[in-house]
Amino acid sequence: MAIDHKYPEVDKEKCIGCGACVSVCPANVFEMKDGKSVVMRPEDCMECGACVANCPQEAIKLVGE
Repeated sequence: MAIDHKYPEVDKEKCIGCGACVSVCPANVFEMKDGKSVVMRPEDCMECGACVANCPQEAIKLVGE
């Protein structure tokens, strides 16, 4: 599936599974799986950056174009 805009990517090594990204994402892009955040619906990302700003571990970045 090609995505023609930016979307979040989670660094599994940095993610502590706090769920902050799940809570703040207005598009419900994230889900928790095996104690870590997983990007389940990247195509729904609104590029608002709330996940990046609220991640205490700086484990999320917006990638793609």
